Amino acid sequence: MDEILVTRSSMPQFQEYVDEIKELWDSHWLTNMGVKHKELQKKLEEYLGVENIDLLTNGHMAIELSLQALNLTGEVITTPYTFASTTHAIVRNGLTPVFCDIDPNDYTIDAAKIEQLITDKTSAIVPVHVYGNVCNVEMIQNIADRHHLKVVYDAAHAFGVRYRGKGIGSYGDVSCFSFHATKVFNTIEGGAVSFRDPEFGRIMYGLKNFGIRDQELVDSVGANAKMNEFCAAMGLCNLRHIREGIAKRCVLVERYSERLSGIAGLKLMPRQADVVPNYAYFPIVVDETVFGVGRDEISERLARHNIFARKYFYPLTSSFVCYENQFDPDDTPVARYVSERVLTLPLYEDLTIEDVDRICDILLDI
Repeated sequence: MDEILVTRSSMPQFQEYVDEIKELWDSHWLTNMGVKHKELQKKLEEYLGVENIDLLTNGHMAIELSLQALNLTGEVITTPYTFASTTHAIVRNGLTPVFCDIDPNDYTIDAAKIEQLITDKTSAIVPVHVYGNVCNVEMIQNIADRHHLKVVYDAAHAFGVRYRGKGIGSYGDVSCFSFHATKVFNTIEGGAVSFRDPEFGRIMYGLKNFGIRDQELVDSVGANAKMNEFCAAMGLCNLRHIREGIAKRCVLVERYSERLSGIAGLKLMPRQADVVPNYAYFPIVVDETVFGVGRDEISERLARHNIFARKYFYPLTSSFVCYENQFDPDDTPVARYVSERVLTLPLYEDLTIEDVDRICDILLDI
């Protein structure tokens, strides 16, 4: 049987993309904030319900340059239950990550444990919306306001998610999105930041464009993190179909939930109140003592059937070899527990109900 990977990139029809990029052959304008870049920027502001968006070459640069643009110092409170990018972006800015444990229900940062980690060196909170689950944005903002801290959300998993009628990118000082090929919405490679403060946008623009303001003025030291026109064109195509794609994901998630709910030893992700989800991932957390076998064995059995799930997120970023002896994963016991037992099952819009049933059959046979 064909391989079923944990995810698969969403793509438009080939001719649709060809039609979208055709004018690039006429203009020869392939990068440097061209027509496609500007059009996608405007349409994303509308779709995501945010005031301002800047497009970048990838989601990592969105986080790394955002932290730089805010001119942060000292310590940043964050979560170890995330992709490498979040922690690396903090460290590459010369900041010290202070790891907070996660909520056992939705796997986002446990907001009730943030305040006890604040010191006179703390400059920001960097929470992560995990699997499309929304952080406790109200409590986080209250804490940030009381202690005069910036809030930079890693929203890589949360494209299109809405909370209490507002786009998720409208919370905090900045939200950083990934448009990587594996995400709900992709521009092949790409990313974006949403923000309210025009001064942040001015600084961010300089950081992504060598500090260049015009042909003769370079007023800051910047990097190169501009989204090119071909990636923006892919984004314009995929954005036309995003609602249909999320609807397909919803059907698959409902089937998984129908088949796997109530199975002793398998914990499914609960639906959050007041959240319009994007159905980005379908994680299960396996209690080996109840289910009978552990996460690793389930993964291996699925692989024998050409089905490749992913231990996502494992290991914790605080356990990475590159940070050896710098952090203690036991300081975040809930995150460690979930990380050692989580398995994300295949989920993408081209997956079929029959595929989901086959995956569930294998799990239930175990």
